[in-house]
This record gives sequence, C-alpha cells and structure tokens, in this order.
Amino acid sequence: MKAALVDKPFGLDRLSVTNVPDLRVSDEEVKIKVAYAGINPVDYFIISGSRAINPVPHIPGTEFGGYVEEVGSKVKGINKGDRVIVYPRIFDGICDLCLSGKEHLCRNGGLIGGITNGGFAEYAVVRYQNVIKIPNNLNWESAVSIPVAALTAFHALIEADVKPGETVVIVGASGNTGQFAVQLAKMMGAKVVAISSKPWVKNIGADEVVSLNQALNALQRVNNGRFADVVIDSIGSKTVERSVKLLDIGGRFVTFGALTGISARMTISEVYSKEIKIIGVTGGTRKEMLRLIEIASKNEIRPIIWKTFNLDDVKTAINSLFSRERNGRILLKIAG
Repeated sequence: MKAALVDKPFGLDRLSVTNVPDLRVSDEEVKIKVAYAGINPVDYFIISGSRAINPVPHIPGTEFGGYVEEVGSKVKGINKGDRVIVYPRIFDGICDLCLSGKEHLCRNGGLIGGITNGGFAEYAVVRYQNVIKIPNNLNWESAVSIPVAALTAFHALIEADVKPGETVVIVGASGNTGQFAVQLAKMMGAKVVAISSKPWVKNIGADEVVSLNQALNALQRVNNGRFADVVIDSIGSKTVERSVKLLDIGGRFVTFGALTGISARMTISEVYSKEIKIIGVTGGTRKEMLRLIEIASKNEIRPIIWKTFNLDDVKTAINSLFSRERNGRILLKIAG
C-alpha cells in the first residue's frame, strides 16, 4: 500500500510517499481504508521528531476516518463498509484516569500517529476501541475534523466551564481548533471575541473579529466595560502574555497549543491579584467525541476548508500550516 513515511533523523525533508507492506489485523483490531485525514500542528511536531515516535520508519497522521475494510475475530458491532472516524488516543482502559473517564490522559497512553502508525496512508489499522461509527449524513470534511480540531476545542470549553452570557476570547480563531471554539462557544451561549485577521470568522458566530491589540476595545463593546471571563489560546509563546491581560477577575485562561513556541512570560502578580485560573488541556474524551458527532450530524458545527491535497502532496500540505495565506483547514483526500 502507499503511505507517507518518515525516518530518522526526522523532519519534513525525511518524509516521503512510498509503498509499504500491507497491514495485518489482529483479533481486536480494525483495518480502515482511509478516506480523508486532517492536517494539524501535532503532525508537524511528530514528523519533526519532537514528539515520541514508534515505530520507526513511521507513518504519521493523527486525525482520520474512512471505510472499514477488515475486522479482527474478536471485534463485535463493527462491520466491513462502515463509515468510521478514529479516536486518536491510545489508552489501556485500566489505569485510574481511564477508569474515571479520562482516557485521553491515560498513564500508559499516547497519540495514534505518534506512538503507533497513523492515517497518512491508503490503509490504517487501529484497536476496535478507537473506532467510532458515523452517520451517513455526516460528510467526510466535517467527520475527520472532529477527532483533533473539534474535540480539543470542545474539551477546552468544557474544562473552562463556559456559561451562557459569559464572554470568551478565542486567540487564533481561524485556525484548526479556533474555528470550532468559536462555533461551540456560541452554542454554549457565550459572547465571542475572535482574535483573527480573517473576516469570515464573523460568519461562524463571532460577535467581534479583531486583532489581539484591538481586543480590549472589543471587550468594552461586547462586555459592558468588563474584561473576558475566558480566554482560549492555542497559539503559544507569542500571545500568552497579552492573552492573560484580557481576563477579568476570576477569569480562566485555557492553553493547549505551542505552534509559536513552548515558553511564555506572564506577570505573576496579575495572575494572583485577579485570582486567574490557568487550565491546560489536551485532546478530549470519547464521550465528548460522541457528542460532537451528534452536533456535527445536525450541521450545527462545520469546518472551514482552505485546501484539500492528495496523499502524494502530503509534504506540501504540512508546509501549508505555516502559510500566511492559510484560510481554514487543510485536509488530505486519500480514498474520498
């Protein structure tokens, strides 16, 4: 089969599309003919070698879905031809975190496409516990945007405990997660100030679309002179210091991205004097993913797609994450 393969010493220049041996399916696994895959910053970090990688050479791709091709002998309820997406977290199901419903934080887990081969290939094999069927009325572009982009945003808003009437600032609102954070925050009844240079963010629910430098004035308009209740920042070191300054007393700062760097400055006295809560999130739970499938199947959230590439152009697709012209999500169409 054809697959994107990266080898040591890693990096985009070590990524190529080549033929690899066909995948075998164990008793508890499912083989998927990959239809579409999403391109996310985590894929870049895996390919660059800054995240744990196994096996090597390695097939990346954390966010994907497709048609069931084959099921193991112990797999029940999943049949050949089913349309499915893949929950992207490996979990053992027996650690204290898994047993409390936090399988995304499994003490012995990791990412599909990171500690296992992923979905940038014609076929992928995953454990049946990670396979989730989707309804026929859910299109592939929306479906494959759920496991990483939408789920991370949803989990962030849930952890922030967003309430109706609160004001949420979303930094990087036109990005993979940002565009879903806008839509989901609005669904939760929040007023949304989107930090973006893309005017179309207004069309998916933002009350204001401004630059980070204009955010304070925007908050004055939408929040009666008060600062924000919640700030969601997926950008990283470039924006954290200014993002924290947008919070009102008792505000919640949520972070889950580091595309612009992993270290950031903030004024400690500002955090404690305003009793600001700092919340880190990563991914989300299977229960949250099931809820998102329900929401997306009703067309209540949708991705804005910028470009769709084929598998042979995977390197260009990943490079496009850093394009100034990027105007929405980037997908790979593999089987379609």
